[in-house]
Amino acid sequence: MRFWDSSAVVPLVLDERASPQMRDLYGSDAAISAWWATSVECASAIARRERAGALTPADANIAYRRLERLAETWLECEPSETLRRAAVRLVRTHDLRAADALQLAAARVRGEDQPETAPFVTLDERLALAAAREGFTVLGG
Repeated sequence: MRFWDSSAVVPLVLDERASPQMRDLYGSDAAISAWWATSVECASAIARRERAGALTPADANIAYRRLERLAETWLECEPSETLRRAAVRLVRTHDLRAADALQLAAARVRGEDQPETAPFVTLDERLALAAAREGFTVLGG
Protein backbone atom coordinates (compact mmCIF):
# COMPACT_ATOMS: atom_id res chain seq x y z
CA MET A 1 0.00 0.00 0.00
CA ARG A 2 1.29 3.43 -0.96
CA PHE A 3 0.73 6.69 0.88
CA TRP A 4 -0.71 9.32 -1.48
CA ASP A 5 -0.23 13.05 -0.93
CA SER A 6 -3.01 15.36 -2.15
CA SER A 7 -0.85 16.62 -5.00
CA ALA A 8 -0.83 13.09 -6.43
CA VAL A 9 -4.53 12.42 -5.80
CA VAL A 10 -5.75 15.51 -7.68
CA PRO A 11 -4.61 14.15 -11.08
CA LEU A 12 -6.73 11.06 -10.42
CA VAL A 13 -9.90 13.17 -10.32
CA LEU A 14 -9.00 15.98 -12.76
CA ASP A 15 -7.38 15.81 -16.17
CA GLU A 16 -3.87 17.18 -15.71
CA ARG A 17 -0.49 16.68 -17.31
CA ALA A 18 0.43 14.19 -14.56
CA SER A 19 -2.85 12.25 -14.83
CA PRO A 20 -1.55 9.41 -17.04
CA GLN A 21 1.42 8.80 -14.71
CA MET A 22 -0.74 8.90 -11.55
CA ARG A 23 -3.38 6.65 -13.11
CA ASP A 24 -0.67 4.15 -14.04
CA LEU A 25 0.62 4.17 -10.44
CA TYR A 26 -2.91 3.77 -9.13
CA GLY A 27 -3.59 0.98 -11.63
CA SER A 28 -0.54 -0.95 -10.43
CA ASP A 29 -1.64 -0.71 -6.76
CA ALA A 30 -5.08 0.70 -6.05
CA ALA A 31 -4.64 0.45 -2.27
CA ILE A 32 -4.30 4.08 -1.17
CA SER A 33 -3.39 5.31 2.26
CA ALA A 34 -4.11 9.01 2.79
CA TRP A 35 -4.13 11.71 5.44
CA TRP A 36 -7.45 12.60 7.06
CA ALA A 37 -7.63 16.02 5.33
CA THR A 38 -6.65 14.84 1.84
CA SER A 39 -10.20 15.01 0.52
CA VAL A 40 -10.47 18.62 1.77
CA GLU A 41 -7.22 19.60 0.07
CA CYS A 42 -8.35 17.95 -3.17
CA ALA A 43 -11.78 19.61 -3.00
CA SER A 44 -9.98 22.92 -2.55
CA ALA A 45 -7.95 22.29 -5.71
CA ILE A 46 -11.13 21.55 -7.66
CA ALA A 47 -12.85 24.67 -6.32
CA ARG A 48 -9.85 26.90 -7.15
CA ARG A 49 -9.87 25.67 -10.74
CA GLU A 50 -13.61 26.21 -11.04
CA ARG A 51 -13.36 29.76 -9.62
CA ALA A 52 -10.51 30.51 -12.03
CA GLY A 53 -12.66 29.39 -14.96
CA ALA A 54 -10.49 26.39 -15.78
CA LEU A 55 -13.40 24.03 -14.97
CA THR A 56 -17.07 24.36 -15.78
CA PRO A 57 -19.48 23.75 -12.92
CA ALA A 58 -20.46 20.46 -14.57
CA ASP A 59 -16.82 19.35 -14.81
CA ALA A 60 -16.22 20.38 -11.20
CA ASN A 61 -19.19 18.28 -10.10
CA ILE A 62 -17.78 15.29 -11.97
CA ALA A 63 -14.43 15.79 -10.23
CA TYR A 64 -16.11 16.06 -6.81
CA ARG A 65 -17.96 12.77 -7.45
CA ARG A 66 -14.72 11.07 -8.55
CA LEU A 67 -13.03 12.32 -5.39
CA GLU A 68 -15.87 11.09 -3.22
CA ARG A 69 -15.76 7.61 -4.80
CA LEU A 70 -12.00 7.44 -4.48
CA ALA A 71 -12.02 8.62 -0.85
CA GLU A 72 -14.48 5.86 0.03
CA THR A 73 -11.82 3.32 -0.93
CA TRP A 74 -8.73 4.63 0.77
CA LEU A 75 -7.37 3.87 4.22
CA GLU A 76 -7.38 7.15 6.12
CA CYS A 77 -4.84 8.18 8.74
CA GLU A 78 -6.74 10.00 11.50
CA PRO A 79 -5.44 12.97 13.50
CA SER A 80 -3.68 12.10 16.76
CA GLU A 81 -1.26 13.55 19.25
CA THR A 82 1.47 11.28 17.87
CA LEU A 83 0.86 12.63 14.40
CA ARG A 84 0.88 16.24 15.65
CA ARG A 85 4.24 15.73 17.42
CA ALA A 86 5.68 14.14 14.28
CA ALA A 87 4.47 17.07 12.14
CA VAL A 88 6.07 19.58 14.52
CA ARG A 89 9.37 17.71 14.26
CA LEU A 90 9.08 17.67 10.47
CA VAL A 91 8.52 21.43 10.13
CA ARG A 92 11.54 21.99 12.35
CA THR A 93 13.66 19.56 10.31
CA HIS A 94 12.56 20.23 6.71
CA ASP A 95 11.43 23.18 4.61
CA LEU A 96 7.74 22.21 4.77
CA ARG A 97 4.44 24.01 5.11
CA ALA A 98 2.15 22.80 7.89
CA ALA A 99 -0.20 20.84 5.61
CA ASP A 100 2.73 19.07 3.96
CA ALA A 101 4.23 18.22 7.34
CA LEU A 102 0.89 16.71 8.36
CA GLN A 103 0.83 14.65 5.15
CA LEU A 104 4.34 13.34 5.76
CA ALA A 105 3.68 12.75 9.45
CA ALA A 106 0.57 10.75 8.52
CA ALA A 107 2.69 8.61 6.20
CA ARG A 108 5.19 7.99 9.00
CA VAL A 109 2.44 7.09 11.48
CA ARG A 110 0.67 4.85 8.94
CA GLY A 111 3.97 3.07 8.28
CA GLU A 112 4.68 2.74 12.01
CA ASP A 113 7.85 4.81 11.60
CA GLN A 114 9.21 2.37 9.03
CA PRO A 115 9.21 4.49 5.86
CA GLU A 116 10.74 1.73 3.77
CA THR A 117 7.50 -0.27 4.09
CA ALA A 118 5.27 2.04 2.02
CA PRO A 119 6.23 4.26 -0.91
CA PHE A 120 5.20 7.92 -0.75
CA VAL A 121 3.41 9.28 -3.83
CA THR A 122 3.64 13.04 -4.38
CA LEU A 123 4.10 15.60 -7.13
CA ASP A 124 5.32 18.28 -4.72
CA GLU A 125 9.09 18.67 -5.07
CA ARG A 126 9.71 20.06 -1.59
CA LEU A 127 7.61 17.33 0.00
CA ALA A 128 9.31 14.68 -2.15
CA LEU A 129 12.72 15.85 -0.94
CA ALA A 130 11.63 15.74 2.71
CA ALA A 131 10.04 12.31 2.25
CA ALA A 132 13.22 10.95 0.67
CA ARG A 133 15.30 12.38 3.52
CA GLU A 134 12.93 10.64 5.93
CA GLY A 135 13.69 7.30 4.23
CA PHE A 136 10.65 6.91 1.95
CA THR A 137 10.82 5.66 -1.59
CA VAL A 138 9.21 8.55 -3.46
CA LEU A 139 7.05 7.94 -6.51
CA GLY A 140 5.55 10.47 -8.85
CA GLY A 141 7.93 13.36 -8.85
